[in-house]
Amino acid sequence: MNSTLNDVFTSYAVLSLALILDAIYPYHKGILLKTHPVHTSFFLGKRLIKPYASRLYGFLLWLIVVSAHILPLALIQVFLLYYWSSNPIIYLIYVLFFSYVLKVSFSLRLLISTGLRVLEKSLKGEWIVVREVVQGLVRRNVSALNKGEVLSACIESLAESLVDGFVSPLFYFPFFGPLGSLLQRIVNTLDGLVGFKISELVDIGWFSAKADTVINYLPARLTAFYIVFSSFLLHLDWRSSLKTWLRDRRKTESVNAGNPMSAMAGALKVKLVKLTFYELGNQEWNLPEPRHVAQAIKILEVSATIHLLLVIALLLALIQLP
Repeated sequence: MNSTLNDVFTSYAVLSLALILDAIYPYHKGILLKTHPVHTSFFLGKRLIKPYASRLYGFLLWLIVVSAHILPLALIQVFLLYYWSSNPIIYLIYVLFFSYVLKVSFSLRLLISTGLRVLEKSLKGEWIVVREVVQGLVRRNVSALNKGEVLSACIESLAESLVDGFVSPLFYFPFFGPLGSLLQRIVNTLDGLVGFKISELVDIGWFSAKADTVINYLPARLTAFYIVFSSFLLHLDWRSSLKTWLRDRRKTESVNAGNPMSAMAGALKVKLVKLTFYELGNQEWNLPEPRHVAQAIKILEVSATIHLLLVIALLLALIQLP
């Protein structure tokens, strides 16, 4: 385990500051955007893509991009850990630096803000803006969807992004520190770059897709449980959420995405639909309305809070281990 995690104060300081940074600065601009690991890993991976390349090349692409981001930070971490015991300034630098590393590994404020923007514009009937915002969340052609299908795409993305962008990176923080969280984020980015089952990328993206499936396997199911429990706390239909999760979680092509999405469909008692691919929820349920987006955001907020409590508890438990 990372030696930093032997110090409970340091771990909580890094986590707390990262959460504060996410709250006050969710939108990266300028040099902070250009150096953001999601941006740089995407850019580097894109430069290395060779259509129709082999699985071996795809693994090397993955290894190069991951190593280029993780190894330099690991060296910095070793250096700072070596010197911080005798120098409080080095200790402060460590906390500040790795708080930022953790901050760029997850995104909660931006996710909530995006959901709220969809809610606000849909209530005002500004569907052109709604479609623009949702198109930034999903790959499907939103312009061809009706209003209910657009809101379905939004809610599906909120549920899935809760896993990829918050629960999963913070899940690895107590075990592997900020670099574990960053690794999850880069793995997820590479899956979004090359993990498609199209002829040009099916082999080169195979390893990236598998790595993303493995690293998000437990967090996806944990998030589904959070959604069920949040439904209970919010006086929504938690039984329906649990039933729909257990019944529909395998309907999506992704073995992970179907878990939070089906739990969310049941909690809201709506159909979440991706045409010609899947339909989650009972057949008699309707497509989402704006009020369901509001409920989904509340579920997201409560689920994130529950996860933070778990992360804090895990930090304390792991640090106390001999």
